[in-house]
Amino acid sequence: MKKLFLKCFMYAILVIIALELYIRVFHLTKDYPSRYIDEYGVEKWMPNQSGFSVTGNRRQNFSEYHINNSGFNSYREYQPSNDKVEIGLVGDSFIEGFHQNYYNSIGKKIEKRLNSVEVYEFGYAGYDFADQLHLVHSYKEEFDLIDFVAFGLKFENDLYRAEYKIVDDRMKLESTLYKNLRKIKVLAYVQNIGALDPLRNLPVRLLTFFKEESKKTDKKLTEEERFIVESDTQLKKLNNFKSLVSLYGYDKERYVLLLDKKKTPDKFIGYLEANGFAYIDFSEDMDNSKLPTTLIYDKHWNDRGRAIIAKLITRYLKSKV
Repeated sequence: MKKLFLKCFMYAILVIIALELYIRVFHLTKDYPSRYIDEYGVEKWMPNQSGFSVTGNRRQNFSEYHINNSGFNSYREYQPSNDKVEIGLVGDSFIEGFHQNYYNSIGKKIEKRLNSVEVYEFGYAGYDFADQLHLVHSYKEEFDLIDFVAFGLKFENDLYRAEYKIVDDRMKLESTLYKNLRKIKVLAYVQNIGALDPLRNLPVRLLTFFKEESKKTDKKLTEEERFIVESDTQLKKLNNFKSLVSLYGYDKERYVLLLDKKKTPDKFIGYLEANGFAYIDFSEDMDNSKLPTTLIYDKHWNDRGRAIIAKLITRYLKSKV
């Protein structure tokens, strides 16, 4: 019995090692770059990291990333000056571009359309509008040298804060234990495909099971109540936008918002237009595209979608010039 147990244990170890090698050789799971918070309280990636980003359990999307000296995924270093024309793209994972090779990013596509222009991509997964304005404010001297800055803005989830604060939950992921566990590719792969979700959600499910029946049933809102809640939420987000712009500053001559007008309330659009906030709406061009503009699995822009964004930004720049 003891020999059988020992053999099973040894075979299990050999299988795990074989799977680890297989996953590493064929890049079946993504590499995890390390993040940090700099001296200005800006959260970004540790500089000078490279790796591969993988989406899906059968490598449906595979792309290479490169973190530059500034801590962002880019094919170039950022050295703004008065002697050249620079464009800054600031936003979340859509601007960050881990879903496409770093040398074929939105910035690269813009540079191909415009001669003698450098594009700096300040994209970081999870950035909301407070993160973005705090970044620009913290590096004011550098951004003052950049001729044009576009901010990616999603009204539905980027305006929940009226000021910037460090998000502790994101930085907790960078514990030494967690970073070491992520180096085990088998464990990372199992986590990515959701095999650990039932185990991770077990405590929550148990707590829910023991709740009283009356607390399980949520009160259904009437259409009138739902309208009131949505209106209050929209008003709060609009006020947060006003507070952020007032707190960190906003150069209406050089800055523009990149947004989906179909997913943005008319009241907010009306406020932007009435107060001179320029914006680029990409909804119509995305909808009219004959080819898919997003990935199947997580709806980030694919190469076609990024090409459309690059085209619209280029068109806007030419109209300004």
